[in-house]
Amino acid sequence: MRKSILGGLLAATLLTCTAATQATAEPTLRLPRPTGPRPVGATTLQLVDSSRTDPWVPSSGARRLMVSLWYPASAARGPRAAYMTPDESALLLKGEGITTVPPDTLSRTRTDAYADATPARGRHPLVVLSPGFSLPRSSLTSLGEDLASRGYVVAAVDHSYENFGETFPDGHTTTCVACELDQTPALARKLAAGRAADLSFVLDRLTGPRPVWKGGISASRIGMAGHSLGGDSTAVTMAADPRVRAGVNMDGTFNTPVTGLSRPFLLVGTAAMHTPTSKDTTWGDAWQHLTGWKRWITVAGTQHSSFTDLHPLADQLGLAFGADISGTRAVQITRAYVGAFFDRSLRHRPEPLLDGPSSAFPEVTFWN
Repeated sequence: MRKSILGGLLAATLLTCTAATQATAEPTLRLPRPTGPRPVGATTLQLVDSSRTDPWVPSSGARRLMVSLWYPASAARGPRAAYMTPDESALLLKGEGITTVPPDTLSRTRTDAYADATPARGRHPLVVLSPGFSLPRSSLTSLGEDLASRGYVVAAVDHSYENFGETFPDGHTTTCVACELDQTPALARKLAAGRAADLSFVLDRLTGPRPVWKGGISASRIGMAGHSLGGDSTAVTMAADPRVRAGVNMDGTFNTPVTGLSRPFLLVGTAAMHTPTSKDTTWGDAWQHLTGWKRWITVAGTQHSSFTDLHPLADQLGLAFGADISGTRAVQITRAYVGAFFDRSLRHRPEPLLDGPSSAFPEVTFWN
């Protein structure tokens, strides 16, 4: 049920340990380097929406959100930003049943962003990112860093109590309360609606009259991308908030029907699940109601979480991912097409990569 309704994550993509993996190994992991010309800064924000009580744990009070912000930096200097906390690493590995690597392994992943670096001057387009159900915002770091290196400000949001582990500035770490509920279509729609409220609040705080971050953001150029449930939430957010001018769904089922969405939209998914004749029919239904500029592509050889950091990290850990291409290649393709889409939609640049098949990316099929 979890796979069909909420998209499934590592367990659904057959991420299992190989015999070569040893519990005593302490691998040094790193993310693929960003492809853009700009150095990347990163900071973390805690935002509190006092207008809403947390929907999953009302006793916790107002809705609190952790946000990772990546942005073009003025210089490449300073310590590297942390990938995640040791507690978050331990809970993610436990949640996916991975016991053959040290619990803090993922927290030692090397990033390419400089912690709290001075932002570059100028006003930059903003892209907000929403992760898959049960996954943390850090799972989209490779995409976030790459967009920032190309001149975007990127805000990845942890939707509290919807991921295996989320650490707050006071040191306490929450768990996935929503994961304990029956995984039904009604729950998926509730999750997406809640995420739309989360993301609109984040936009208020980043682009309102008293922005919480002092870097430059162009409030008229805002896009959104999400993986799995985050992809579904992208369409729901766009329907509710006209500030989001373009959206990307990375392999997410549309649990909420799409109706009359006239802004640019990109569908990018696995060939196994998201061709016009595949099992997930919600993409074909949504396609009819996406009335703006649109593209529908699939990537051969990928699995559900290939559009996140989990695929390259699994490769480095010696874990079998059930995919026919490498994690590095999956990240390269995801970055290329998502980056081209936002360059076209938010910067109005011609992007021939989106016009049809490319010899540089033979894995990609267009279904427009």
